[in-house]
Amino acid sequence: MAEITAHHGLFKDTKLHVDDTGGSGRPVVLIHGWPLSGESWKEQVPVFEAAGYRVVTYDRRGFGRSDKPLTGYGYDTLTEDLHTLLVELDLQDATLVGFSMGGGEVARYFSKYGTERVRSVVFASAVTPYMLTTAGNPDGPLSPAEAAKMTAGLTANRESFFDGFTRDFFSVDGTLVVSEDQRQEALALAAQASKEAALATMASFGTSDFRDDLPLVTVPTLVIHGDGDATVPFEGSGARTHAAIPQSELHVVAGGPHGVNVSHPEEWNRVVLEFLAD
Repeated sequence: MAEITAHHGLFKDTKLHVDDTGGSGRPVVLIHGWPLSGESWKEQVPVFEAAGYRVVTYDRRGFGRSDKPLTGYGYDTLTEDLHTLLVELDLQDATLVGFSMGGGEVARYFSKYGTERVRSVVFASAVTPYMLTTAGNPDGPLSPAEAAKMTAGLTANRESFFDGFTRDFFSVDGTLVVSEDQRQEALALAAQASKEAALATMASFGTSDFRDDLPLVTVPTLVIHGDGDATVPFEGSGARTHAAIPQSELHVVAGGPHGVNVSHPEEWNRVVLEFLAD
């Protein structure tokens, strides 16, 4: 375990919690989804480490064991945090794996830093290219009404909202496809998030437009998504991300919910490891 300090914004000493398996293997940085933490990668870290990779996870500011400032939850700042991590740990030739909200940091990285330090990327159940349904983005899978409902629900009763959200996170056609213990683990991670951070980042992943970022992704790319994802539906996100990055590979997990890395860990890990080995 370690901490890095992000040197920007109003809170210049924001500390981010980092877990790093170490070693001399090629680095793989796993960027967690909303509203979880780096601990959500428990099905991946030991498998990737056993395959010889240096696996790094971290808790996004406002979540998990990281500091929880009141500001700094736009994607430009969150991507600066990711870049700070790569610099502080001196990671080179890294693969960035962005799950759900984390796909936004991966996309924005190329606009801000180019291919610096990056070998390849994975968009996993990612919110790219643009979630919100608008006149200019009719295929966005998140309607303004649903976005407003989510904000109101989280504002009114955080515990009730996260209970429902984690159920949808791991469900296909309304049926939970992980164990209740696994859902409770995710719910416990969500409870570590500050309410201010959860609301601010909800706005960020719901309204950020990554359509200009994705064409700048010129490194090998894997898009992996569950076809039963009710949280970030494949047709409005994974399919469009794949189309926007010409050289990308696509793998769709049949019967996979949003939290497909937990529900289908063997398939998910196999596909990502095969991609890493290329």
